[in-house]
Amino acid sequence: MDRRKPRKLAADALWEYALRSLGGRAHSVAELRDKLRRRAERVADVEDVLGKLKRAGYLDDRKFAASYAESHLGSQGFGRGRALRDLRAKRVAPAVAELAVQEAYRDTDEVNLIEAFLERKYRKVALKDYLAEPSHLNSAYRKLRLAGFSSANAIRVLKRYAEQAEALESLDDGTG
Repeated sequence: MDRRKPRKLAADALWEYALRSLGGRAHSVAELRDKLRRRAERVADVEDVLGKLKRAGYLDDRKFAASYAESHLGSQGFGRGRALRDLRAKRVAPAVAELAVQEAYRDTDEVNLIEAFLERKYRKVALKDYLAEPSHLNSAYRKLRLAGFSSANAIRVLKRYAEQAEALESLDDGTG
């Protein structure tokens, strides 16, 4: 398959490309910088466009991180660890990401969030019977950890459904 290279863009076209990109979805500064560098005719134009976007209020990592963390909590029901990990993957500054996640999850009870997550993921099965099987219990624990919940709270909630959940403490990786 012949992959053709994208056409390089001059400053004005790069500005339009950046606006279209931000119109499609929000980007962190680092994500957009990389995207623009791949398309820019001149690398110097990238920083000019980014500066112009920041001054216009279209590009702000603090707002992006806050919105992203709220989305992970509100619509997706993920834990704070997942929100933080995803923001870091989007190359938001660690301090900015941590502050946004702390603010978003400030009044959140993680145990209630875990209960809701389990209800949503296992809505078609009787959880107590399903988690009696050790492989299903381990799978549920891994799902909770991947979703960003602390090990201690994940185990605490799973103990309500399965007596063998105490054995999960040996799987704890210390990030809990």
